Amino acid sequence: MAGPTTAERGERQQESSDPPLARRRLRLTRLRTIIILAVVLALLAVGSVWLLYGSKWLRVERVSVSGARVLTSEQVLEAADVPVGAPLISVQTDAIEARLRRKLTRIDAVDVVRAWPHGIGLKVVERTPVLIVQKGGNFIEVDDEGVRFATVSEAPKGVPALELSVSRSSSAAASLRRFGEGRLVREAVRVARAIPAAVARSTEVVKVRSYDDISLELGDGRTVRWGSGEKGAAKARTLTALMKASPDARYFDVSVPTAPASARS
Repeated sequence: MAGPTTAERGERQQESSDPPLARRRLRLTRLRTIIILAVVLALLAVGSVWLLYGSKWLRVERVSVSGARVLTSEQVLEAADVPVGAPLISVQTDAIEARLRRKLTRIDAVDVVRAWPHGIGLKVVERTPVLIVQKGGNFIEVDDEGVRFATVSEAPKGVPALELSVSRSSSAAASLRRFGEGRLVREAVRVARAIPAAVARSTEVVKVRSYDDISLELGDGRTVRWGSGEKGAAKARTLTALMKASPDARYFDVSVPTAPASARS
């Protein structure tokens, strides 16, 4: 039987050499693609860094303030000290928030946000006084956490005064030693927050004699013995019902809400 011709042997050699050549070409193509992609990504990264830090397009040009009620925008802006002209991406929002809280104790919460492409927004939440403490000719505002956060020359309207009348020579002195003035102030705040809205509008003084002896003095001369700050919701409901039932009474006692009392004098 005759062997393969010269042409057939050439075809076989070509077939055996084509696959390795094709694989090499595929590898080269993939390598070129990877290199091109790497170059493109590197250029994009460099361009992004330049855009964020080096260009003039994404820099701080304006700072806005929202939420301020007692504070002025100028006070907030001065305390924030936002670096106008700096790249927006480089502004340290956490540092600005900490600076505002440190310099302006009236601020309870603050959120510093980037407003692309040129702005910084300062969203502040101010503390709200629930009690005031008179000191000389000024008034110290106390918030709902018992924090004394600001001193003002005029008492804010509708905020009752806190009067600590703890006698150091009586049994009330033991309450002061046990709880401390700070705890008594927080207990007074707790009471002030629980007072029914209709009564709160006429409450002028929250008087603290001890932890469990807190009373309210209303603007029309009526007095409410509240007791401690415990069971505030129950005491509020009882006081509302008691005042409706005894409209001519001048004295109300809800220190034990299940056994309230009232009197005309």
